[in-house]
Amino acid sequence: MDKYTKPNFKRSAVITIDTQNDFSLPGAIAEIKGTNEIIPQMKSILETCRNNHIPIIHVIRLYKEDGSNVDICRREMIESGVGIVRPGSIGADLVSAIKPVHTEDLNYQDLLNGTIQFIGNLEWAMYKPRWGAFYQTELENFLREREIDTLIFIGCNFSNCPRTSIYQASERDYKIVMVEDAISGIYSKGIDEIKNIGVKTYTTKELIQELER
Repeated sequence: MDKYTKPNFKRSAVITIDTQNDFSLPGAIAEIKGTNEIIPQMKSILETCRNNHIPIIHVIRLYKEDGSNVDICRREMIESGVGIVRPGSIGADLVSAIKPVHTEDLNYQDLLNGTIQFIGNLEWAMYKPRWGAFYQTELENFLREREIDTLIFIGCNFSNCPRTSIYQASERDYKIVMVEDAISGIYSKGIDEIKNIGVKTYTTKELIQELER
């Protein structure tokens, strides 16, 4: 395996993407099909990380009621009154199955202001204003301060926010892992494309075996 892209699990962190009630639960207002089905794999990975003291960052979206912070392709819909991941709503919260046991409630105002919020031991939540987790956020500084050089991506809807975040991580020279059965919306061409930029793909079982070595 290429020395520059080989994952360094001793200096890794897990990034969960948009695994919030409004996007994940069956029948939710903005349900992304397939997300509820990958939550058990996500839970297994996160429990392994917690047991092995691997940092976890939950990256979320928040749409203000007036639409002022929403992507232009969805802004008109939110302005019309459709409430998706509205700050303070149950829909904006993380799916309960992926939360740490003794979690802190999300502070939506702080998150909107750019705070990366501590919610549990070696576990944080942060808000991203657009598709990618690095766009106008403090994520890169946060990771550099902790000497993290390998990122493990899991979560909701590969073709949008995970893929954008993966490319942004690649632009910043992180070693990258994507867990193909712990991310919704995955497809074979997409896997081929990210492999071509040096991303390593694992199954949940394979990743857990690596993390527990």
